[in-house]
Amino acid sequence: MLPKRFAPYLLALLLSGVMSFLVSGISTYRAIGAPEVFFGTWMSAWSLAWAVAFPTLIVFRPVITRLVARITDD
Repeated sequence: MLPKRFAPYLLALLLSGVMSFLVSGISTYRAIGAPEVFFGTWMSAWSLAWAVAFPTLIVFRPVITRLVARITDD
């Protein structure tokens, strides 16, 4: 088990992985349809998307959390 202090990073890793997987799959399908090369193209797109999504989530999560707190009531 990981210590609790790693929870925000694990959350960002898993959430960015799932979201980039789904979005890249939909985008790849919309761009090329479902030819024989779909899976390889999708995995290539996903690896790049995840490499961008994870650090983006790490950087912007605190900012977005503060913004949400400011525009919502307790």
